Amino acid sequence: MNHQFGHTNYLIRRKILALAGAKFHIFDQSGQVVMFSQMKAFKLKEDIRLYSDESKTQELITIMARSVIDFSATYDVVDATTGERIGSLRRKGMKSILKDEWIVMNANEMEIGRIKEDSMFMALLRRFLTTLIPQKYHVEMNSQVVTTFKQNFNPFVVKLNVDFSQDPGLQLDRRLGLAAAVLLCAIDSKQG
Repeated sequence: MNHQFGHTNYLIRRKILALAGAKFHIFDQSGQVVMFSQMKAFKLKEDIRLYSDESKTQELITIMARSVIDFSATYDVVDATTGERIGSLRRKGMKSILKDEWIVMNANEMEIGRIKEDSMFMALLRRFLTTLIPQKYHVEMNSQVVTTFKQNFNPFVVKLNVDFSQDPGLQLDRRLGLAAAVLLCAIDSKQG
């Protein structure tokens, strides 16, 4: 596995105004850019790629929707260097209207965890009152939280802190965890 995936904490930063599609910079805890991602604009099927840097010469991860715009879409996460399917992320359709929830699956389509928005009350406030309340998600595996995604509030730059420190045993593949975090940022950018 590439050294880019060896960190415990990451910061994903999305520039709001990007005409060619949303751009994401992924930093390690020392503030170094360790990955870059760009979502292609105006595509019917989500297609997000993570690269080692902005030159986009080394592709690391591909996140691809299985079907055209779908409320409970499934996204396959593939290691671009080996072609290995790491797993999938499936949005819980109707349940996600009020509070976002995703199913995390391994390469064999077996459910291994869930990504859940923090609280129903905060989720409802975000949806119906103000987008100024930062989002927070927990990744749960075997009934315990292994990772958290926490948004910083800034009206011009979306920042998502990814914290794997609760998962020293690496239950959650870091590649799948980072793919999920970038996907949440990308979908949030379309809804915002």
